[in-house]
Amino acid sequence: MFRGFATISFYADDLAVARDWYSTLLGVEAYYAYPPAPAAPAYVEFRIGDDADELGIIDRRYAPPGAANPPGGAVMFWHVDDLPGTVARLLELGATEYEPVTERGAGFTTASVVDPFGNVLGVMHNPHYLEMLAARSGS
Repeated sequence: MFRGFATISFYADDLAVARDWYSTLLGVEAYYAYPPAPAAPAYVEFRIGDDADELGIIDRRYAPPGAANPPGGAVMFWHVDDLPGTVARLLELGATEYEPVTERGAGFTTASVVDPFGNVLGVMHNPHYLEMLAARSGS
């Protein structure tokens, strides 16, 4: 059965630029690169958030056929505490709006952008996420 989110993979034509962009956005360096230095990596990975979820970025040369299509399809949303501030920061760093901040009801609010590398990045305020986090920590 599905046990939980493990890794989301994005593609980029210039992996070094994408790594640096995400390092700036996330405030952490990629913890993993393959192959390791001094070779130019084909893959880098960040661990972020409450569960150290993995965000991998793959050199687009290794994308399966059809993965270089225009942005669209499924959007994976990351919970953020300050949705408007996060969206503003993403746009400031060069992302473009995909879907504006949208109230979904019951406290759920979403937005998504296209990063400078053509990937859709979803962000949201998710009350359920906060409830599960509080339940896990006993607060």
